[in-house]
Amino acid sequence: MNRPAFRSSLIAAAVVGALSLSVAATAQDARRAAPQDTPYPGQLTVNVDLTDAAKRMFRVHETIPVKPGEFTLLYPEWIPGEHAPSGPIQNVAGLIITANGKQLAWRRDLRDMFAIHLDVPEGVSQLDLSFQFLSPGDGEGSLFGASASSTPNLVDVEFNQVAFYPAGYYSRQIQIQPTVQLPAGWKFGTALQVQNQNGSTVQFKPVSFNNFVDSPLIAGEHFDRVDLAPGAKVPVHLNVVGDGAKDVKLTAKQLEQQRAVVTQTNLLFGAHHYDHYDFLLTLSDHTGHFGLEHHQSSDDRLPADFFTNDDMHTLAASLMPHEFVHSWNGKFRRPADLWTPNFNVKMQDDLLWVYEGLTDYWCSVLTARAGLWSPAQFRDTMANIDASMSERTGRAWRSLQDTADAAPLTYYGGGGWANWRRGTDFYPEGQLLWLDVDTKIRELSGGKHSLDDFAHAFYGMENGSYVTKTYTFDDVVNTLNQVQPFDWAKFLRARLDYTGAELPEHGITRGGWKLVYTDQPNAETKAMEGIRHGVNLAASIGLSASKTGNIYDVQWNGPAFKAGLVPGLTIVAVDGKDYSPDALKDAITAAKTGNAPIELLVKNVDIYSTAKIDYHGGLRYPHLERAGGKDLLGAIAAPRK
Repeated sequence: MNRPAFRSSLIAAAVVGALSLSVAATAQDARRAAPQDTPYPGQLTVNVDLTDAAKRMFRVHETIPVKPGEFTLLYPEWIPGEHAPSGPIQNVAGLIITANGKQLAWRRDLRDMFAIHLDVPEGVSQLDLSFQFLSPGDGEGSLFGASASSTPNLVDVEFNQVAFYPAGYYSRQIQIQPTVQLPAGWKFGTALQVQNQNGSTVQFKPVSFNNFVDSPLIAGEHFDRVDLAPGAKVPVHLNVVGDGAKDVKLTAKQLEQQRAVVTQTNLLFGAHHYDHYDFLLTLSDHTGHFGLEHHQSSDDRLPADFFTNDDMHTLAASLMPHEFVHSWNGKFRRPADLWTPNFNVKMQDDLLWVYEGLTDYWCSVLTARAGLWSPAQFRDTMANIDASMSERTGRAWRSLQDTADAAPLTYYGGGGWANWRRGTDFYPEGQLLWLDVDTKIRELSGGKHSLDDFAHAFYGMENGSYVTKTYTFDDVVNTLNQVQPFDWAKFLRARLDYTGAELPEHGITRGGWKLVYTDQPNAETKAMEGIRHGVNLAASIGLSASKTGNIYDVQWNGPAFKAGLVPGLTIVAVDGKDYSPDALKDAITAAKTGNAPIELLVKNVDIYSTAKIDYHGGLRYPHLERAGGKDLLGAIAAPRK
């Protein structure tokens, strides 16, 4: 074969290959047709065997009614509240699909890893799926979806992890009946309604696939359930599971505070959007720590000593109020671009500064109104947020709006350089944005109106309904104008789109306070350092580090940066002495009255070097100090009557 002929054969082969791929792609595209808003014929069932939960294995058997022909199964990819394609399909193993007792071949979609294609033979009316979900262990996984969720004493089940569903339909139009098998003697909590229970096997009433995914379950050996709305027509309960019996019990004061969260939240919004509500609280040092909202429940995971350590209780007090607020803001009212017909249509996160930022603002306010924080603790939190966002070097290139737009990236971004990357700043700076709005409403109206009025207008309708109502940027602006006429679109866009050195939000100043720095940490910072045993010196030398010297973050162009320090290095010694957080703080204090730089011996893998930080400003910790005008922060944090 000569070279021209050889080349021609390659071209011909490439053309044939391209045509084959094109045909295959077209076939797969047809199977990924847009979902239709029509009922799926028949009811799915799923049985989740949790008896091996201690081994981090969830065994699943699922049945799906079908008709003969091409068929596509989907595994939930975009989970509401996670704001990214986080469905942990990589943790699904052992998938075997049978029909009439015979195993069927299946193939994963080459362009969509969450879709599985197969051909249903003639005479088949049901598929039987068996597989395992292999839950990560302690220290494995990511923030959402695939974090550790079981120990020898408890299990957390997010049902999106243990079920496939048919493509081509709105997921709300698919009915499923769940059953779980628990280890002997374990108790459970979930928003699902029990149909019958036989020993440790619990069958729940059929629900839509939407509500199935939206109703996680917790279970364990050490379990407690308390009533947070005694005597109310609409029940609210707190379900607690933990690794130890002592960890799941609330004190009388803590119970009173949690009940006040429910009272104050309902007063804020003036309506509720659930038939019943169940807080699902997991207290363990061996699971992931986060919160995830659901319409009639919340999946809240905190360290084991949440109820037994006063500092931990204070630091983590706002998590459950945050997720509770999401029943209104995020579940009932949801940005239009975050509503999708099923769990495999891409979501868009441009309004997360409302979905998450406004929720974060109200969760801090409600934590104070419920008495979980004192007014001083509320101010400490706002001082730390204001200082942290004021020091965000990444604002030079990245707007607040972009942190929301890029949430699928920022939730799972690389470690280090948090101040320069900016990450999920729509949470903390979102708080400052909405404090800015709240204080502006109060200023413009002479104290007659506030953001509480927006809460009533935007969320306080259709009492009891939990059918999602979507909104747009214009809807937010129009409702703000109903509360208090102003150019809110310009006000919001000026802050959302801003890039530069200055913090664009001024709610603390307008609220009658100002940010100041002293050489003593505020109470929240002191508690945080006491629990984490690290040190945050972003406002002084420009770095934060662990108790063992691992550098978490370095302020871009700050003193530590200019000395050559970067995240990931390890501080070994400070001015010739062994490193400790206290030793580093002592060196900063000593340098304030001298001219010599602070010398750090640092390790980069196996290479040692000396960094000389030329800084003489002393320790700097944020506080709020009373300024002129009305104390609007005090008014905002005061409980409603």
